[in-house]
Amino acid sequence: MTIGQHIEGTTNLLSTLGLSAPRLDAELLLASCLKKDRTWLYIHSGQELSPAEAESFGFCVARRQKGEPVAYILGCKEFWSLDFAVDPRVLIPRPDTEVLVEEVLKVPGIGKISGLKILDLGTGSGAIAVVLAHELPDARITATDISPEALAVAAGNAEKNRVADRIAFLKGNLFDPVRYCLFDVIVSNPPYIDAGDYAQLSVEVKNFEPREALLAGDDGMDFYKVIVPRAACYLKAGGWLLLEIGDRQKDLIEGLFRQTGLYHDVIFRKDYAERWRVAAARRKEEKSG
Repeated sequence: MTIGQHIEGTTNLLSTLGLSAPRLDAELLLASCLKKDRTWLYIHSGQELSPAEAESFGFCVARRQKGEPVAYILGCKEFWSLDFAVDPRVLIPRPDTEVLVEEVLKVPGIGKISGLKILDLGTGSGAIAVVLAHELPDARITATDISPEALAVAAGNAEKNRVADRIAFLKGNLFDPVRYCLFDVIVSNPPYIDAGDYAQLSVEVKNFEPREALLAGDDGMDFYKVIVPRAACYLKAGGWLLLEIGDRQKDLIEGLFRQTGLYHDVIFRKDYAERWRVAAARRKEEKSG
């Protein structure tokens, strides 16, 4: 069978499973097996696969048929045009999270803050920390995670993207590893899926991605209830807290910010699919006298 025939056959096979992008999946898997890019596949669509190549591709397709995400099969995922290693130890970076990064980079004067210090809570694959280190070369970033396995992946991604010298990866729950430290910006993409929505997630998410990186109690608010009030203790006066949120959580999170009495300039942003995606607020300045 030719490359084109393998792609068509696999596309039809994966379509029967209700996957959202079966042809793209087929092309990505085959390109990886052949160590080529997708353009090369189009140009050489009439070329036949060797038995070894066909066997390797068939093994990848079988994994995809069981619902395993393509990113885990390939062992990598692009985020912010950078390449990240991913495996079942970490959540796969989503394009939605790039909106959170965009908002961090829009913090007023962020590129001019002397000794800029950023804290990334629950870093996972390290995607947010690595991108911020890449975009803000003068920043010093601390990234925490309760999972040593996730931290190993994150540290590898920092090395891969040549920013390891500016990120400190610390093991511990949220703020625990950074007591007595103050930051200009705190950012987090915490778990925010509620129990009802978690039960309805697709097989490729629920059966493969780490549960602890997704589920956040009955209402999805468990982590926000901790982060919002505690972050004020770790932010410099006028510092910013930015959070990725679920679409239905805007009002609840706005209420959390208001209840603390420690923030102002509370703003929200939608993603490119018009869903609420980011919450941001500024730590109040200390009053003198």
